[in-house]
Amino acid sequence: MAEAISPMEIDDENNNLDSLKIQSKGKSVVVLTAPPDMKATPWVEKYRPQSLDDVAAHRDIVETIDRLASGNRLPHLLLYGPPGTGKTSTVLALARKLYGAQMHNMVLELNASDDRGIEVVRQQIQDFASTQSISFGAKSAVKLILLDEADAMTKDAQFALRRVIEKYTKNTRFALICNNVNKVIPALQSRCTRFRFAPLDGVHVNERLKHVISAEGLDVPENGLRAVVRLSNGDMRKALNILQSTHMASQQISEEAVYLCTGNPLPKDIEQISYWLLNEPFATTCKRISEIKTRKGLALVDIVREVTMFVFKIKMPPEVRVQLINELADIEYRLTFACNDKLQLGSLTAAFTRARASLVAAAK
Repeated sequence: MAEAISPMEIDDENNNLDSLKIQSKGKSVVVLTAPPDMKATPWVEKYRPQSLDDVAAHRDIVETIDRLASGNRLPHLLLYGPPGTGKTSTVLALARKLYGAQMHNMVLELNASDDRGIEVVRQQIQDFASTQSISFGAKSAVKLILLDEADAMTKDAQFALRRVIEKYTKNTRFALICNNVNKVIPALQSRCTRFRFAPLDGVHVNERLKHVISAEGLDVPENGLRAVVRLSNGDMRKALNILQSTHMASQQISEEAVYLCTGNPLPKDIEQISYWLLNEPFATTCKRISEIKTRKGLALVDIVREVTMFVFKIKMPPEVRVQLINELADIEYRLTFACNDKLQLGSLTAAFTRARASLVAAAK
């Protein structure tokens, strides 16, 4: 009887990928391994800092952590701040410096995608923390547990973690990373040394982007670079994603290409919309803003945010500005709950109409 061919067997001659056969419960299983394609790697991972010297900003925090680690005085860490400011990159770079090639044996990394309820704290984290580490040439025998997105942990898990941190401090250090520190219970905060990672300064984002532009050989004029830095709002991850997506859509990463790719309204469009709001009649303004929204595919919430920034720049009496900003904040809040765009556009125009009336009254 002819031997049946397993569908899992793959002919090497018909595949460019390397294959490795392993025996599993008496069956032949093919595991495919392929070299990673660096061109397909997202730039946020490709250019993630590999050492503490590569971290774009927060030199005071990085140097403090580096000194504590070098002196074998590393405390439990709590790093918090907005996304894309280098919190995870800093801890991973620190782990590489401490453990080198043994990093995968000495570091337990749990993210928000993992189940991190009370059972995980009692079993997985406690098992890793309680076992004695053997450094095998690593610089430090103290192990590291990295809890990314710690603010997503349940309250029960955080209370259970409180005791685990105390019990195993002798041979384990914890690094908690979160965006909202208020969601971490005070008992955990008091056991850690806290560092706040503020949004990156435009100068540091600019420097890092120039390094990426040089490495990738991109055509980026000065106005395009300024647009990427402005839209990133201090988020390095967002800046790299905007740069890469614009590069895929356009050969030259100009200011207009950046705004078109991200769907944000151009500064000249915001100036035009602001002019209509401050000068044109109610019906005309609503009609023209509606037309430019449809023609350029703009979101009303983006228009409201940019117009609000414009209001901060122009000259008007303080009481009028306060009232207008308050009304714009209410409109943005309603838009985040998917309220009707046409009604909110009317509300936006009405807010400026009232502001204009107040300006006229103040002039008299």
